[in-house]
Amino acid sequence: MRAKALPKMRPIFAIRIALLACLVLSGCSNARPPVGRWQGAYEDPALVIVARLEIDSAGHVRVSAPNAISDKQPLSNGDRADLRSKLEDGLAASWARVVPLELEFDGHAFHKPGGVAPQLEWDSSTKRMTLIFYSGNRRSVHVPLEQVTDFRAS
Repeated sequence: MRAKALPKMRPIFAIRIALLACLVLSGCSNARPPVGRWQGAYEDPALVIVARLEIDSAGHVRVSAPNAISDKQPLSNGDRADLRSKLEDGLAASWARVVPLELEFDGHAFHKPGGVAPQLEWDSSTKRMTLIFYSGNRRSVHVPLEQVTDFRAS
């Protein structure tokens, strides 16, 4: 009776081994980050963020997200527009000095080495990049970035 059970077990065993091998190989795959330039901005009554991101073909990630936060009172539309303009000018002037960050990419999110919180998220199906902005006790903010050929001059 055992001799008959073994032949039935072999296909199941082989399938399990094949599935395990696929899982191991997929875990070893080194996801390549997308290459390009992205920029974007976010505003709410108490926060203004402008951001630039560049990922080169070697996977080096340069990102900068200058921001202004008002903890006391909401900013008027005019104040936010002025702040955004100043932040964009400052980002354009300082971009050449932004150094690459060491980030790990898992195919969807960029993390600091060994970190859990995503710094950037990539949706390969829509080709959309999102910067995750963290600041103190504020809830994290998702800043949508659009891909650009060149960064706009402010």
